[in-house]
Amino acid sequence: MRLLPLLLALSVSQGLYAAERETRIPDAALSVASTLREKAVADDTGWKTVESLTTEVGPRLAGSEADARAVAWAQAKFKALGFDKVWTEAVTFPKWERRSETAAILGAHTQPLTVTALGGSPGGKLQAEVVRFADLAALEAAPEGSLAGKIAFVDYQMQSARDGSDYRNGGAIRSKGPSAAIRKGAIGFLMRSAGTDHHRVAHTGITRFDEGLTPVPSAALAIPDANQLARLLALGPVRVSVALDCGWNGEATSYNVIGEITGRSKPQEVVLIGGHLDSWDLGTGAIDDGAGVAITMAAGHLIGQLKQAPKRTIRVVAFANEEQGLYGGKAYAAKHAADAARHQLGAESDFGAGRIYAFNTGAPEHAKAATRQIAEALAPLGIEYTPDKGSAGPDIGPIAEKGATWAWLAQDGSDYFDLHHNADDTLDKIDPKALAQNVAAYAVFAYLAAEADGDFGSVVKATEPTPAAAK
Repeated sequence: MRLLPLLLALSVSQGLYAAERETRIPDAALSVASTLREKAVADDTGWKTVESLTTEVGPRLAGSEADARAVAWAQAKFKALGFDKVWTEAVTFPKWERRSETAAILGAHTQPLTVTALGGSPGGKLQAEVVRFADLAALEAAPEGSLAGKIAFVDYQMQSARDGSDYRNGGAIRSKGPSAAIRKGAIGFLMRSAGTDHHRVAHTGITRFDEGLTPVPSAALAIPDANQLARLLALGPVRVSVALDCGWNGEATSYNVIGEITGRSKPQEVVLIGGHLDSWDLGTGAIDDGAGVAITMAAGHLIGQLKQAPKRTIRVVAFANEEQGLYGGKAYAAKHAADAARHQLGAESDFGAGRIYAFNTGAPEHAKAATRQIAEALAPLGIEYTPDKGSAGPDIGPIAEKGATWAWLAQDGSDYFDLHHNADDTLDKIDPKALAQNVAAYAVFAYLAAEADGDFGSVVKATEPTPAAAK
């Protein structure tokens, strides 16, 4: 009969422990966050920062001379924005270069085609018949050897969505299509750009070739040109010429550039926010990801202007070479794996500059109340709490795999794939008011996470190596 009182006592003690451990955000911090939110909405630091990056540096292909200038720009900008600690961490990767690219329809209907080489493609000159496939599955189902001496053309049209969900199909064609084509005997690969626009601009992006295959020239057609090619193929056989001057050229070293606003009482614990500094070379990398770098730099700057620093350090990272395989994020995770538990929360802005509409974290039950408190502080910005959604951003993913807890601030990507990886990714596509809403959201989120009494569940855990990823 003495067992029941013992069980009751254990139950009560566990409940008290859970209550004591529950992470909460103090009322004083919530009050500061309200003022910070209103200041950020009216502030133009984010706009000035992305204007500076896209104007003074422009496109920033990883490993290029402009990439090096971007690193110097980021160091100087962190210092100018008042970050009290600024440093770099080296990131080494294979260097891919684009030099020239042309394509044309041959024969009776001769005319040029607007194309761009996929990142990772080898150079080469081809003249061959084109075979059209409606999607990746159709290419994969083609008979073995049926494309011998021919060029595969995958003609899948991506659909727009606020969450960009159809990119799983468009991106898969770019990353898996060339290898599938080679297996069927193709000497080249073309695809309808992984995009949702109707402009005559082609979308690039990294591709991969499976081990054991000899890579072939691989390129994306502008969407109007893909339509043109499909119409001509409906009339009969079509031959095209493709000439790509591009390819791998040794190794390059770039840098993750890091700025901090040092915490007042727990400086060794950090709230991590950031974006990636590199971009593709066709536009000026405004929405991908100059905006993300600017949003998070501006958020850190505004927190740094408060009369009192937050308890924990605000760490902003401008990641290196995200576009070609998350190299910066992986390097950061490898270097800081032992400190994963010191990462209070981590969030990345890398889905353009559309308004943020949803928020969540990957925090465990004891931090759900604090997550809800942050969500309530974000609600006046039009942001909804979505407790069953979200995931780590691309460069945050590797440190999240090491045990750091992620946060998710979902941007409206309805038109993101109109601009993604193409020549239209320029400053004029950014809405300054939407950008300021992003800055306000990141400033409020980061400040409140840094001020929380308690943690959000980050731990150090052993993980398998992160596989190479195509963006």
